[in-house]
Amino acid sequence: MKNFALLGLLLCALFGLEASAQYKFDNVLYGASFYNEYMPTERLDEDIRLMKQAGVSSIRIGESTWAVIEPQEGVYNFEWMDRVLDELHKAGIKVIYGTPTYSVPAWLFHKHPEILAKHVQGGQAYYGYRQNMDITNPTYKYYCERIIRKVCERYAQHPAVIGFQVDNEVEARGINNHDHFVDFRNYVKKKFGGDIAKLNKEWGLNYWGMNINTWEEFYTRDGVTSPSYKNEWERYYRVMLADFLNWQCDIVKEYIRSDQFVTHDFMTAFQNLDQIESCKQMDYPGVNVYHAVQDYQDGQLISYAGDFMRQVGKSGNYMVMETNAQGIAFGDSRGQNPPYDGQLRQNLYSHLASGANLVYYWHWTTLHYGHETYWKGILGHDMTPNRVYNEFSVTAHELEKIGPKLVNLKKNNKAAILFSHDSYHALEFIRYKDWNNYQVYDLHKALFQQNIEVDILSCDKVSDFSKYDMLVIPSLYVATDELLNKIDQFVRDGGHVVMMLKSGYMNEYSAVRPTLAPGPLRKAAGIHYQEFANIGNLPLKGDPFGVGEDNNVFDWYEFLIPETATPLAYADHPFFGKWPVITENNYGKGKLTYIGTNPSQKVLQKIIRKVALESKVIAEEKVTFPVILRSGTNDQGHKLDYVFNYSDKDVTVKNNIAEGKDLLTDIKYNLGDEIHVQPWGVVILENKK
Repeated sequence: MKNFALLGLLLCALFGLEASAQYKFDNVLYGASFYNEYMPTERLDEDIRLMKQAGVSSIRIGESTWAVIEPQEGVYNFEWMDRVLDELHKAGIKVIYGTPTYSVPAWLFHKHPEILAKHVQGGQAYYGYRQNMDITNPTYKYYCERIIRKVCERYAQHPAVIGFQVDNEVEARGINNHDHFVDFRNYVKKKFGGDIAKLNKEWGLNYWGMNINTWEEFYTRDGVTSPSYKNEWERYYRVMLADFLNWQCDIVKEYIRSDQFVTHDFMTAFQNLDQIESCKQMDYPGVNVYHAVQDYQDGQLISYAGDFMRQVGKSGNYMVMETNAQGIAFGDSRGQNPPYDGQLRQNLYSHLASGANLVYYWHWTTLHYGHETYWKGILGHDMTPNRVYNEFSVTAHELEKIGPKLVNLKKNNKAAILFSHDSYHALEFIRYKDWNNYQVYDLHKALFQQNIEVDILSCDKVSDFSKYDMLVIPSLYVATDELLNKIDQFVRDGGHVVMMLKSGYMNEYSAVRPTLAPGPLRKAAGIHYQEFANIGNLPLKGDPFGVGEDNNVFDWYEFLIPETATPLAYADHPFFGKWPVITENNYGKGKLTYIGTNPSQKVLQKIIRKVALESKVIAEEKVTFPVILRSGTNDQGHKLDYVFNYSDKDVTVKNNIAEGKDLLTDIKYNLGDEIHVQPWGVVILENKK
């Protein structure tokens, strides 16, 4: 083992090689997280035998092993991991190795309790849990760096290792330690160029007399009520997390070979961190996707994760580092909902249809102790083959045959959702309803169920929309004039926009613009308003979208006053019905549809479908849920069309998609033919033209 590490370091020193990702996916990688250190008995050989039998091509290891590899300070035990990697290599199973920094050993806490996180309003993290440390603490980072270097020295040159995952599911987790606050204060000072007067003005700190005169007076987050302060605090969390991950990446890249990569397993709660900035030093982004199964399996969250992660990395593809195998549970035994027959296989192809190149289940063998005892892996507590193992095996052997045609799928979507971290948080700080103040999931559902494929763009980072014909925008509550003007230009140039309530209301400092709403969007929207109201459930006058009993709007009502816009819907109410609440406006070469309320899902779908047809993003004959269509182009330049059936009944779809052969059955379909899809099934058409 040591020879591998020394050889790698020598080569880097002699030739000054700068490690960069050259790993190329020539097939889909399919496997699970594997924790030999958790096994109740010695069974490495048996686990590897079962993996080979099932067709496992790759696994993830190592992210939870700090206390096992370094059981005492400065004392290292690698021999057991050497054997794991050596045996996996003999079996031809590729490995992604996780830097073990998200769970600190007991000796480190005992010696340095100051590394534990302190939280807003005096809360204190305790030992006995994971991710309970202040990741900015210099002592924690010292020991972090040491274990990362030890691991990389040992294993970066191992032939089984194709890449490294830095840390695990990183989030801020409410860190409010003193050093973190000082760093935040310095960040704010730099952002405002040291101009306290500007800070007081832009944040409105004169309110309640909370203005400061010196930077030493800048107060901690604990008792803060200012939305401006709170949103900037969340921005700094995102900066801090990106710095932490990029710092780890820089260390790992000192050791890795040119044919290896670096990744991280982001969570689907995108609002907690800046994935684009955090992925700056990474080669392929990874994501953990846990979703509903059985009667609630619909593929949307799988698609949502992919639609976002494709925009994060450099290649347009990504990896699923964790997803459901059987039941999930955290600290209890609820959530025991194993997939129906066929659903595990369907989910694998759903990930690939969104652009994933790797899918891992969490995890290989179900744990026999600990907080996640009932988070079930591919193998259950008895550690023997079962129904899920058998379905995994069928799917894995399919990938051995057709995986080279599915990997590296590229998509060219003409619609996008703009996601705003700032708006999400601002709406949480000043809510207009109890939950779901930011409509991104509702909008994505409306697009997904109508087979309108989208990209999800982080508009805090991305403002070039020229490749798209249609933008769908959840409440863009906090935004710069520059961003709003770019949306205005997008419409003028011929783009079509669907925009939700409260957009344009606040500037980048989370302060209300002292102008008629919606501020810089007024011309593009063709409306203004001065009043708004909280509402319950109101019907729309005359069922303008033809949805029957779902003809409702909820929660919020803006009293829209058309200037150049055409009203599309009014509330059926003696007072609120005086003002339209949904409008459309022709502006330049394009059109903006404004929704000043929360409509029912069916109303939302009708509005989005109307705009998608007008913008030519879709054609009229598109099928809808439970049949879901996904498409892209493979490495061979062939078009792939996935046809999913998210139901427990057989479905038949007329082939208006493309001529092609189903890669799974070799059945050829001509245009106009009927495509039969089994319950929880999938057809994958390859068109070589």
